[in-house]
Amino acid sequence: MPNYFSYFPKIYYDAVGAGNYKQVTHLLSRVQIKQGLKETGAFFDEYIVQAGETPEILAEKFYGSMNYYWVILIFNNIKDRYYDWPLSQYDLEQYINDKYTNPNGVHHYEKVQDSGPQSSIDNSHIIEVSSDVTGATPVTNYEYEQREQLKKSRIRMLRPEFIDAFIEEFKGLLAV
Repeated sequence: MPNYFSYFPKIYYDAVGAGNYKQVTHLLSRVQIKQGLKETGAFFDEYIVQAGETPEILAEKFYGSMNYYWVILIFNNIKDRYYDWPLSQYDLEQYINDKYTNPNGVHHYEKVQDSGPQSSIDNSHIIEVSSDVTGATPVTNYEYEQREQLKKSRIRMLRPEFIDAFIEEFKGLLAV
């Protein structure tokens, strides 16, 4: 089974401008998934990444080979493998302590919206407000970062029966 970069086009490149061209993989090629595909529930299943799971582990679990890790990353628009994927608890603690001088300081204030849903799985029923709004609740830097990690842990897994079609489409888009 070919790996991710084997699908990329090859170009001739002279790294130092000395007329010595070598064939290299064109790493700047990019492909974006059609918006409709990512929104059509028939193509994917919602999944919550568990502690310690990596894209490779999930690719093996869902697709039978860790070599499909890149499908998970592309399908979820994950560009930074470290910060766009859920961090371990240890790494999250380190990240928070490095980012904030006071992890327990107030990040922002929020309250439940006055109209519409009063609860949700993804906190979409909560709105940011200023501190002087009636019912405003402080959210610490730590709480904010934990919520961001929960968002990152909710991913979409392309259903296995569509993996071959996805790869063919990917190859076709890179060939253009």
